[in-house]
Amino acid sequence: MEYEAVIGLEVHVQLATKSKIFCSCSTEFGAAPNTHVCPVCLGMPGSLPVLNEKAVEYAVKAALALNCRINLKSIFARKNYFYPDLPKGYQISQYEEPLAEEGYIEIETEEGTKRIRIKRVHMEEDAGKNIHGEGNDPYSYVDLNRAGIPLIEIVSEPDISSPAEARLYLQKLRTIMRYIGVSNADMEKGELRCDANVSVRPKGSDKLGVKTELKNMNSFRHVQRALEYEIERQIEVLEEGGEVVQETRLWNPHLGITETMRKKEEEHDYRYFPEPDLVPLVLGEEFVERMKAELPELPDDKKRRFMEEYGLSAYDAEVLCADKALADFYEEAVKAHDNPKAIANWVMVELLGRLNKDGRSISESPVAPMQVAKLVKLIDDGVISGKIGKQLFDILYREGGDPEVVVKERGLVQITDTSQIEAVVDEVIKECPEEVNKYLAGKTKVIGFLVGQVMKKTRGKANPRLVNELLRKKLDELKG
Repeated sequence: MEYEAVIGLEVHVQLATKSKIFCSCSTEFGAAPNTHVCPVCLGMPGSLPVLNEKAVEYAVKAALALNCRINLKSIFARKNYFYPDLPKGYQISQYEEPLAEEGYIEIETEEGTKRIRIKRVHMEEDAGKNIHGEGNDPYSYVDLNRAGIPLIEIVSEPDISSPAEARLYLQKLRTIMRYIGVSNADMEKGELRCDANVSVRPKGSDKLGVKTELKNMNSFRHVQRALEYEIERQIEVLEEGGEVVQETRLWNPHLGITETMRKKEEEHDYRYFPEPDLVPLVLGEEFVERMKAELPELPDDKKRRFMEEYGLSAYDAEVLCADKALADFYEEAVKAHDNPKAIANWVMVELLGRLNKDGRSISESPVAPMQVAKLVKLIDDGVISGKIGKQLFDILYREGGDPEVVVKERGLVQITDTSQIEAVVDEVIKECPEEVNKYLAGKTKVIGFLVGQVMKKTRGKANPRLVNELLRKKLDELKG
């Protein structure tokens, strides 16, 4: 029997506020354990939460960017469960009346554009962190610096059909959150965390199978691998006549398997009830419209504009718009010199290639947009060849400088003197009789080799167009 997967993701995104959601403690990452805490986030009796306005603004912007309907009234609730890193014995979240609902994002799959529906976006506080002793240390420790960090939880509908789609969905979410500036969404710092609900069913069936929840996936790669393994595991269970058990499973990246953590709780197990220490969150239409007006151009809109305005392919526009800083870098270069396609190639191939190799981001680029624009202009004006352009780019990346000055100081200007090139062409024809005879016999592709020899002798400085013209002219003369 052929099976298909049904996947829904619950993604927690840390909002980039300077203070926690219900108190003034810092959200700075990397501080010594239990130093960013106060009576509120420690759950001390008598302490009262006060909602962070900036967290509300960020949450609303995120929901709008995900095409959600904003609920003008939402209610905070207590989600009750016991865990050592939850000092109050409950988490303040939202349940029956969340901040936003009925959104979607679109991903580009091999089959085309696919819409993934978003069921809800709600606000909540983070829990602390358990640290388990290693080696001979038998103790476990609790760091409550994260307790009270502002989060939004983005819950998708079960519209995702494969691990690859899940990865694309997560990457798109991260891109959107970074574009609008509400989160750095750094998975290594826990700023973007994902739980996955996955089940399998006979292909074509409309009945959902029993789902398992997967946790402990701290990278896009781990999410994809964990889902791939779990789908295969469930199919194997069913084909052997067994039943899939609803449970929470942990991804073990070292063994490449999922392992049982606990029986899956139901919603009623958390005994949700309205948070008595917080009044309902009531938003005005004007507030929502102001948040919408403050949103920047979103990735999909920017991609469409790049294709229409700059004539880029869908692939090139996708690459350039995957990072807002990269898209801004590209546009700044295009404004300085109007050759969008050439600049796109230099940015994507030469610049990104070097940055990726060095483990740098675009914000750490030693080459500025203006330098790329000037380099492309030098090529377009015939001052340097494309080959010399690569040599020049290396110099700019390693040492910096003004491209025009570097070209003059290092003697990289392209040779356009016909008599000078002609002399080298004559040399090459004399030194390569075998290739010349092949050309004369009708094997005209050999012209590429001869052009290469001329370029080699001129150290890439000869104008390639003139080289081609002079070679063909000389060889055709030999033909008679």
